[in-house]
Amino acid sequence: MVNSEIYYNQLQKKYSRRITLGLSRIKKALKLLGNPEKKLKRPINILGSDGKYSCLRSLQYFIEANGQTTSTFISPHLYDLRSRIWLKNRFISLKEIKKYENKISKLNVKLSLFEVLTLIYVLAASRKDIDYSLLESGLLFLGDSTRLFKKPLLQACTNINKQHLEWISPKTINEICRQKVGYLSNESNIYIGKQNPKTLKIIKEILKKNKSKITYPSKWRIVSEGKKIYYKDKNNKISIRSNYINSKGLIDNLGLAIKIALDLKIKPTNIEKTIPKIFFEGRLQYLKKGKLRKFVHKKEKVLLDGAHSSASGNNLYNYLKTLKLPIYCIWGMQKNKLPYEFLSNFKGIFKKIITVKIPNEKNACTADELKTIALKQKYKVESAQNFKEGLKIITTRKPKVICFMGSLYFIGSILKEN
Repeated sequence: MVNSEIYYNQLQKKYSRRITLGLSRIKKALKLLGNPEKKLKRPINILGSDGKYSCLRSLQYFIEANGQTTSTFISPHLYDLRSRIWLKNRFISLKEIKKYENKISKLNVKLSLFEVLTLIYVLAASRKDIDYSLLESGLLFLGDSTRLFKKPLLQACTNINKQHLEWISPKTINEICRQKVGYLSNESNIYIGKQNPKTLKIIKEILKKNKSKITYPSKWRIVSEGKKIYYKDKNNKISIRSNYINSKGLIDNLGLAIKIALDLKIKPTNIEKTIPKIFFEGRLQYLKKGKLRKFVHKKEKVLLDGAHSSASGNNLYNYLKTLKLPIYCIWGMQKNKLPYEFLSNFKGIFKKIITVKIPNEKNACTADELKTIALKQKYKVESAQNFKEGLKIITTRKPKVICFMGSLYFIGSILKEN
């Protein structure tokens, strides 16, 4: 039997992993398939640079706690292809993925891998009676294959920052904002998440002529009262209690989802009861069990975070500086994610960095390339063949935090091993 990752590797060989922006190919395929996207109920697009997954997952939790059903499409997956697609009460099966891929391949439309996966989601979700359809965008939004709906129920934009500059011209935050929010529907409800003030000003200028109802982040806030944290707007005050959601960035994404859920008429009491259950795999996740725990001492904590942009790096930094234990790092990253800028966020945090290459990623920096970057910034650093070797270099009987960071693909490879 072929497992999901072997099959995913086969798909990577059959379809290009190279992102080709534009909607002409997927729209042609959808037309040949009878436009199944029109059968999706209450479509919700979630876009942005950072925080799409945590916003989507929070909203999914709230909707399902309200007794309603969801389908979801996320990207990328961490270690199991099936986790990209949720259908009402389960993840898609490998058998279903193969069935729909076979149908798509017979269309003779040249498609990228991301477009094929989007189509598989649409075909699978369109055959179910599901209340809400939540789609996480891939790259930017203008040419993203999830921009399929003229009148989506709503479109939520999380934090926008300078990721994906290599895809645009001119290479400015203005152009990134234009390609993300400049093509939002004029017949929807738009929600803008917490932003850098300069970025928010750009977004507001772009959306000035958009006819949708727009909710800006000034409509709600996250407040601290002593050791307690709350979501607050003019009508609601909701306690945020969680053992899993620890950083400002993740709490801001949760706050955006809370605002949307309230507007979907989900009761504040339901939302408050649900928050402690929400968990984001690979985002500030402590590894408390599994095979990799045997590589470290019981007094050592292992923290996984897929942060890979300067903004998410700063978010991780702000969390790490609250910890009382010494912190060590194992770092793997892709070349196009601006590793030098990313690492500059962590001055004074790490006792030592171990650099490794992300396994099975063509675009990954080598361990030596990352080591050179760390040395230029005066970090104490060593390179290792892989993250297990990195753990062996770091681990001792002394209490510490070992933080893996730099890429969701890197974190996925660790979770898969675990």
